[in-house]
Amino acid sequence: MSNDELINLIINHNPFDRPLVVRKNDIWVPGFPDVPSLNAHASNAVYDAIEKVRSSQRPVIGITITAERGLGKSHLISRIRRKIKDDGSALFVYMSEFGDLNKIKSEFLQTLANSLKQLGGQGVSQWRELATVLFNQACNQNRTSQEIIEAFNPALLETLVDKVLEIKPDIENPDIITAILWTLSPNAADERFAINWLSGKELPALRADKMGLPNPIKESEAFNAIREILDLISDYKPIIVCFDELESLNSNETGYTQAQVAAVLGKDLYDKLKRGVILTAIYPETWTHQVKHLPYAEAVTDRIGEKIIELTYLNPDNVILLVSRWLEEYYHNHSLMPPHHVFPFSENQLRELGKERPTVRTVLQWCANNFHIPADSTILPDSNIVTIPVKEQRNPVESAYQKELAAIESNIQDCLENKEAIAKALRFAFSTLRGNTLEKVYIQEIEEVKAKSKDKLYCVDFKIVGIENGNVVKIGVFIGEGIGVRHLNAALIRLVDYEKFDLTRGCLVRAKQIKAGTQTMQRLNELLSPKLGGEWAMLKADDMKSLLALSSLVDARVDYDLSLEQINDFIATNSITMNNNLIREILSDPSGEIPADAEDEDF
Repeated sequence: MSNDELINLIINHNPFDRPLVVRKNDIWVPGFPDVPSLNAHASNAVYDAIEKVRSSQRPVIGITITAERGLGKSHLISRIRRKIKDDGSALFVYMSEFGDLNKIKSEFLQTLANSLKQLGGQGVSQWRELATVLFNQACNQNRTSQEIIEAFNPALLETLVDKVLEIKPDIENPDIITAILWTLSPNAADERFAINWLSGKELPALRADKMGLPNPIKESEAFNAIREILDLISDYKPIIVCFDELESLNSNETGYTQAQVAAVLGKDLYDKLKRGVILTAIYPETWTHQVKHLPYAEAVTDRIGEKIIELTYLNPDNVILLVSRWLEEYYHNHSLMPPHHVFPFSENQLRELGKERPTVRTVLQWCANNFHIPADSTILPDSNIVTIPVKEQRNPVESAYQKELAAIESNIQDCLENKEAIAKALRFAFSTLRGNTLEKVYIQEIEEVKAKSKDKLYCVDFKIVGIENGNVVKIGVFIGEGIGVRHLNAALIRLVDYEKFDLTRGCLVRAKQIKAGTQTMQRLNELLSPKLGGEWAMLKADDMKSLLALSSLVDARVDYDLSLEQINDFIATNSITMNNNLIREILSDPSGEIPADAEDEDF
């Protein structure tokens, strides 16, 4: 190793110059370097709870972790997830996005289905791990998941379901068993549709008939489905259900905040779970001022908070451990050996920082701002002559945006089936264009569509109000993804009712085909007719991923220490929404044509 190599590395690559926020995607994949001794009292308490449940000392344990922002709650959860994946001691469910708080049970069902898609301890998804156990128990065999997948035969599925039901007589909905076993299909589409059904989504008619899964799980059935799935898991392994990022100010129709809704759901799961741990990560003030102010709060807190653990601020030794761990990985990855374990910092610097009792995020941000070779370093040939240029740090919004974009790209197929997320992202994107003219439309406002209760579920997602060629235009936008045929048909009935919903034009945003000869196609033809002059804007991953990333960034801006003004400036400077093809298609003169590249939803 030469000093030149070390100098060049430090000048050109700052390992701390990246977003220091642990986001949902970081929970599931290896992320930041971990120091197991930091807040070990908290992670050890969770491991101990898992062992007590696994060994039948306790059926269910509720643990609440309280910590201020930046102390490492989500990082701790990531550590716990990695350990139980490595040792196979439990299955893991993580909920940090809550969608419609008025339908929290359906939202949790989707979270459960999506969490179990993640890899478990046996190198396959947690769904396949569970399906393998059901298969082996029913058939009195001991095959691996891969062996079952390779020999999968749909023709024998009905018989296999009957065998499972013989040993699981408490299952009220046999379709749940059918769907779980379909996850063992070697056909990726079969597996995906099975998980979609388990999450409560309606399948295309041909696919539903083929798989024997005709009816989606309704909101009223969601909690029973959750209970039955958790019971199946509990017969196999303990399960950890983790609630995180509860500090949103959103509330449901009864006025309960996101934290309160999650706490009540956690209490309900605690009451029904056979074997598991309910883990809640929350700010102390949210716990005190929201959860503990619920009606019948003791019934909630005595369950999910039967053990309350506080995370601690760092001390000087902790700071040195944290920084040296990050630098150890940094130098190892570049096959270099530094002069000492915290180079280019000094232990004295880090100990002084530790005396301030900082958070993990504060320390890492300090390192990002001070990562350079000190002028008196012995690795410099002549400290009086050599000048070390300071590498300009990236725009903090750019770094955060790229992190969110990478997370969206890694999970783009699921994102494109999330109607609510797409609608939210598009609405925000259009809001950044207020006061601009695009495709001859001067954008004045983005509005909600007023609708009666019977119309709300199927109504237009939002309305763009502007001026085009001197005339007022009111473009109603409906996202037609992630919903079934009946929902789409009901929505199109409303999208073509311009008078009732105060529209001058309707726009359907959708990627998948609509079958010819159906009522839905009739409604679509009416929308696209010269009389109504509506539009079908094709939903494409390349157009949507940047908008979804921006929407996620806005939601997480407090964690990233960013303001909405900074994000909007970044969007405008880079013309992200201005140059987006989908945005322009929605605003452009309607073609009145069905997109030729619409996908067959059966595939």
